[in-house]
Amino acid sequence: MLFRKLIRTMWRYKAQFISMVIMIAIGVGVFTGFNMEWYSLERDLEKIWDATGFSDFRIVSEQGFSAEEAEAVRAIDGVDDVTRFLSVNATVKGEGDVLAMTVNTNMDVSGVLLIEGADYDAADGEGMWLSDQYAAKNGVAVGDRLTLAYKHFELSGTVRGLVKSGEYLVCLPDSTQVMPDYNTYGFVYVTPELLKSAFGFELYTQINVRSTLEKSELVRQVDETLGSTTLVMAKEDVVSYAEAMGEVEEGKTMGNILPVLFIAIAILTMVTTMHRLTASEKTQIGTLKALGFKNRRILVHYSSYALMIGLLGTALGIGLGYFLGWYIMNPSGAMGTYLDMADWTLYMPSFCWLVLVLINVFLTVIGFVSVKSMLRGTAADALRPYAPKKMKSLALEKTRLWARLGFGTKWNLRDSLRHRARTGMTLFGIIGCMVLLVGAMGMKDTMDAFVDTFYNKAINYETRVHIDSENASEEAALALVEKYAGDWSAQLGVQITDKALALEIYHIEHDKVRFVDEDMRIVPLTDDGAYICSRIAEDYGLEPGGSFTFSPYGSDGEYRVRVAGVLRSLSESIVMTDAYAESVGIEGRVSVIYTDETDIPADERITGTLSKQSIIDSFDTFMELMNTMVLLLCVAAVVLGIVVLYNLGVMSYVERYREMATLKVLGFKDRKIGSLLIGQNMWLTVLGVLVGLPCGVGVLKYLLNALAAEYELKLVLGPLTYGVSILTTFGVSLLVGLLISRKNKKIDMVEALKGVE
Repeated sequence: MLFRKLIRTMWRYKAQFISMVIMIAIGVGVFTGFNMEWYSLERDLEKIWDATGFSDFRIVSEQGFSAEEAEAVRAIDGVDDVTRFLSVNATVKGEGDVLAMTVNTNMDVSGVLLIEGADYDAADGEGMWLSDQYAAKNGVAVGDRLTLAYKHFELSGTVRGLVKSGEYLVCLPDSTQVMPDYNTYGFVYVTPELLKSAFGFELYTQINVRSTLEKSELVRQVDETLGSTTLVMAKEDVVSYAEAMGEVEEGKTMGNILPVLFIAIAILTMVTTMHRLTASEKTQIGTLKALGFKNRRILVHYSSYALMIGLLGTALGIGLGYFLGWYIMNPSGAMGTYLDMADWTLYMPSFCWLVLVLINVFLTVIGFVSVKSMLRGTAADALRPYAPKKMKSLALEKTRLWARLGFGTKWNLRDSLRHRARTGMTLFGIIGCMVLLVGAMGMKDTMDAFVDTFYNKAINYETRVHIDSENASEEAALALVEKYAGDWSAQLGVQITDKALALEIYHIEHDKVRFVDEDMRIVPLTDDGAYICSRIAEDYGLEPGGSFTFSPYGSDGEYRVRVAGVLRSLSESIVMTDAYAESVGIEGRVSVIYTDETDIPADERITGTLSKQSIIDSFDTFMELMNTMVLLLCVAAVVLGIVVLYNLGVMSYVERYREMATLKVLGFKDRKIGSLLIGQNMWLTVLGVLVGLPCGVGVLKYLLNALAAEYELKLVLGPLTYGVSILTTFGVSLLVGLLISRKNKKIDMVEALKGVE
């Protein structure tokens, strides 16, 4: 009997039941989906790093390392394994594409994971193991031949296998490109035999190390072993590790913000809804008591209503969560376009299951507590209809202003304060809608401004030409600068304390490279000091006018320089003019030329080129993914607003049923009564928008600092974002108000007014 009544109760309150199931499903779905994303990514990353022997440290020297030096490093106590390693950008002859040509003497460290073809064979004099992503995009198959051009050398070999590598998990040519583009750039492992036969000598510019030592301890022992100051990069300084783990941390951050918002709204709405539902069922509860049903059975009956909402919402939410996780974590999804992993298995963190159980327990307790208060007293007490609590006079009623207010304003003010829980939840839902809309659209505004400043204004060249600064003479490099009418830069590795940074020395004559200050304005470099990026300024507490000391790698010298300004940058770097570098005794050789020439012929002094268009194309992919996420968040905001406001609107309608019936008896038309309901929604919407706007800006600012600190973004919000966010929120509120106001036509005045007060 009670089960049949449970079904009838669900049908009677189907609007509230369905809306609550949807809210719980969305909350659970966002919670599980976001947490599955970062947890699955973390576990899948561990798989490929373990499978490929990803190195913990990289010792770097442009002069290269001998086998004896590698063995000396291997002998250090605490070092597990080492390999000599080379990675240089080489051009695919006949195609114009660029591959990171990689040579490794010990594939147990920084090796590859075979996807197709033959296993790696170090003795193969023609063997090449190519990125499977690059192969798929460019129609290369196992057995095809490739010819690579590096400086004046050429290497020809046969593709023996298609592979993935932990070293190239994020496959980017340099820091200006934020998304991989396998149409034009990939990686290839060639054997030491093929390298030696083509070069006529060995060249390994890195020793990659697997070790559990702390970086400071390893640096000390390596310097003692090799007898010089060396550049040692921890895995945290490498793009593939730093960016991949950055995605994990970003996922954790997002998992602590959006899911909390959705679940909090769902649970708080559930509290209010269950209280009002049991109030509406007060007569039914009294009837059950009069028929002899024990309080325990009645409690179980109504608690099961809340439990059913929780179980159905959780089941749908888990399905939604897996969909969200798969949408992000699949080879063609957001992560698949950025990370080149072999395994995309989804995993649910164990704490998620515990949270889901606790959510359902809490929802059941909400139902239990809500109905328990209705069971106090005798059956006769319970049979009396629910009477709203008495209202004290408002302070405003004692002022002259109150007399000037219209009937609708007075009525809505009293109702809002009488039902504070419902009013608060309506306001909370509107604020949540505004936060999501402002955050999503503000992120798009910020990224659009970032692209416009960095890629349309700061990059004022068409081609970047990389020079072999080690072998090309300074005169020869400067001759190329003059030939292509370009500007140039020198790039050196330096360290502040134990942090590895890039020192970039610029000679600007043709305005091909521009620089962006903290206010996103283009500023010129001056000759009175060095410029640092925002992250360095924040990490070391540096300000313009101050000074700091750094040490170039490969020497024991130290340089103390003045801070001329703070820039926004795509990489952690120190920037200065060649004139200032010369004044403090720093020598830099031309390593990059920036020019408007697009047709750069092969030259032994040139190691590779990169076009501005290829950089922009890679960022377009990033923007497409971001636009998809913005759209999803906007849809979520609208759904959130509609579901919450409709549920609370129906609750308001039920609570004020007798009042509206009284108004109809007094001659109020349906349109007038509807305008009263809509008016209250509009008031709350105005207040919600006023609170939601700054909250949305605050959340967005936090997310920019937490999720995109490496891009040094400046928060930008355009007029369209404000306008669309406000109009969408008001539109949702008005739509829900119109839907609720249509119910006035169904009011039965006799039934509503015949109850006992």
